[in-house]
Formats: sequence, C-alpha cells, structure tokens
Amino acid sequence: MKTFISVSLGCKVNAYEVFSINEALLKNGYVQAQDNDNVNVALINTCSVTRNADQKSRQQIRKLAKNYPNAILVVMGCYAQINKDLINTIPEIDILVGTSNRAKIVDYIEKFSKTGIKIIDIEEEPRNFSYEELHATSVSPQARAYLKIQDGCDAFCTYCIIPIARGKMRSRDARAIINEAKDLVKRGYQEIVLTGIHTGAYGKDLGNINFTDIVEMILETCPSLYKLRISSIEESEIDERLLRLMLKDKRLARHFHIPLQSGSGEVLKRMNRRYTASEFLNKIASIREIIPDIAITTDIIVGFPGETNELFEETVAFIKKANFAQLHVFPYSARTKTSAASFKNQVDGPTKKERVRKLLAISEQLKKKYATKFIHKEQEVLIETFDSETNLYFGHTTNYLEVKVKSDVDITRQVIKVIYNPKISKII
Repeated sequence: MKTFISVSLGCKVNAYEVFSINEALLKNGYVQAQDNDNVNVALINTCSVTRNADQKSRQQIRKLAKNYPNAILVVMGCYAQINKDLINTIPEIDILVGTSNRAKIVDYIEKFSKTGIKIIDIEEEPRNFSYEELHATSVSPQARAYLKIQDGCDAFCTYCIIPIARGKMRSRDARAIINEAKDLVKRGYQEIVLTGIHTGAYGKDLGNINFTDIVEMILETCPSLYKLRISSIEESEIDERLLRLMLKDKRLARHFHIPLQSGSGEVLKRMNRRYTASEFLNKIASIREIIPDIAITTDIIVGFPGETNELFEETVAFIKKANFAQLHVFPYSARTKTSAASFKNQVDGPTKKERVRKLLAISEQLKKKYATKFIHKEQEVLIETFDSETNLYFGHTTNYLEVKVKSDVDITRQVIKVIYNPKISKII
C-alpha cells in the first residue's frame, strides 16, 4: 500500500491545488495515510505572501522531513518558486516545483521512486506561464468545495509578491470549469466557492467572456447546486449585471469580500490600488441599493510605509463609514522584489501591532452589529463541522453568519433552517 500526506499553507487556491493533487494520487493507487501509517509521500504547497508565511513554509517543510524521514518529500508553491535554491538549504527535499508543473508531480514521484535522483522543475519566468490544468477534480474534505477559475495577477500592487510568484493573469477554459462544477455537484457538494489569485479578472485575457458570464454559466448548468460563493473580488469587477443576477438567483451567496487595504487616498495611491477611497465607498453604496442586507467584508493592511498616525486614522474613519460586516487585518510585510520594500518611512513593529489590535477590536464591533440585524429571524445554513468538546454543529448562512446549533442526530453537510441567535440558534 502506497500512502501519502499533504499540507496546504496560505490561500484557497493553494488548498484547491493540493486537493486536486490528492485526487490524482488516489487515482494512481495511493491512499491517504492515517495515524501510525508508514508514509511514502509527504507533499506541501507553500506560501510566500508575507515573511511570516515564508517562515511557516520553512518550518513545515522541516517538520515533514523530520517526522517522515523515509518519505519522498515534495515541495511546491509560491515559496518554492521564489526560492529556487531551497533544495540546497533543506537537502531532505526530493522533488521541488514552483507554481507550474504541478500536473507532473505524480509522474515525478514514480520517477524518483525508481531512480532516487532528486528532481527540480522550476521554470524561470512565471510571467510566461499558461493556465495549468491539474486533470483531477479538487475533492475537499470540507462541506464546501473550491473551484479555481484563474491563476496569476497583473495588478502589481507595490506591496505584493504574488504577480512575481504566480505570474501573469490567465483564465481557465470555461468548459473545464463547467465540467468540474458538474462533477463537484455529482459528488454531493452543496456549496462551491469560486477562487483564484485575481478571481474577478476572469476572462480579461480571453476577450469573449467575463466573470459574470462564468458565474451565470455555472448556475445554469448546475441547477441542483445549493450555493455558489465568490471568495474575493475587487470593487471594479462588481458590475450591475452581477448584482442583478445575485438578486434574481438566491443560490449566489449574499456576501462580497472586497479588499480595501487602506481607507487613506494617499496610501492607496502608493500601494498602486486602482481606485480612490470615494470610488470604493460609492461602489459599496450601489451594491447595498440593490441588495440591502448583503455582507461586505474586507482586507486591511496596516503599517504600510509612510502610513502616519493621521493616515491610519483616515482608514479607521473610512471603515466605520463603510460599515463593513467584518475585517481581515494584516500588518504590512516587506517583500523582496516589490517596490514598497524600498520605500522610505517604514513603520516599526510595535506600531503595526497596535494598529492591528485596534482594527481587530473595531472588526468585532462591526461583526456583532451586522449579526444583530438577523437575530430571531429565519435563516438557512449549510452545516459544515461538529465540535465534540462543545457538542455543537457549526455552519454559515448565505451572508456568512456563523451559526451554532445542537442536534441529537448527525446533520453535517445538510442544509437546515434555524431561528438565528449569535450564541446558539434553534433548528426549525
């Protein structure tokens, strides 16, 4: 029996890719290792979005090497792509690929098994990559499935390493997307999350299709799908047609995660974000005009070079005015090869830490405020997990309210109706 384990660090795209490779390994006679099993292959998809992500990648690679010394160690992903000499600093690595050639991993494992010769296949120019099909459905162990529709990014925000690590924006063939969506529904997934590096840019390189088109196509060809969710989308890529589709088809989740990064116009400009603070606010207003109770969440980076206390307070004021449902807050992390790494007036660590703390406190207030609107109201929820310690089932509504319920029978992966309460909801 040939066994494997896999680890995914970072974003939903990384998780999608690992789940796809897992499925390819299963098709080739491997089984996922259980506790105390001898492990033949250990695979990790790395992340490099921040310096902390780099550190976690190194730690996890070394942990796998230590825990499974006899396994074939396969390392892939953004951190591997940027650090091509990794195999020299961590010699236990047997197979090293970056953000391309992942479809060859199963073949590489078989080749290494026979020859014992280390394999390095990292292409030098990610900006020349084409979209890579992994030729296996991404079968998630979770209640919802991820569906990757594109890769790469052309935005070149001054703080971001991803356009360098992942390459140019490239869209997946629509037929491949539809076929995988159908397969996921056939396998019993009730919710699909559309994901990518720059998800809303889908189709810009194809010319004859756009993001709203592919959303509509999935809904039309998968009539039994309970929910289609968008992982993240830029404000400029939310058009009225998408909003009207969401209003018309309740299977499209009432939740937009729209990265803001800063509420200061000056900081946005130096970040090379493609909108002004007022344009972002106007887009939120137009969304709520059509779908009043939609959840709008966002990402914020604090401590960007040159962000003074006054500029940070502009972001605080903007957040309160925008009335987000929740914030994801990150301290700025300088990335080598990005423009912002060489900017003057870098912000010190303690200041960034304090700004993170302040925004997370505001986020908790906003989250409670948004949830209050739905207390004692009927909600549908997809149950995702069971926690044996609390004896509670957990899930999320269409607008991503977390729901906790008690049940004497297993309701995992079921869609149920509840009377919502932030503490414990009641099953109807």
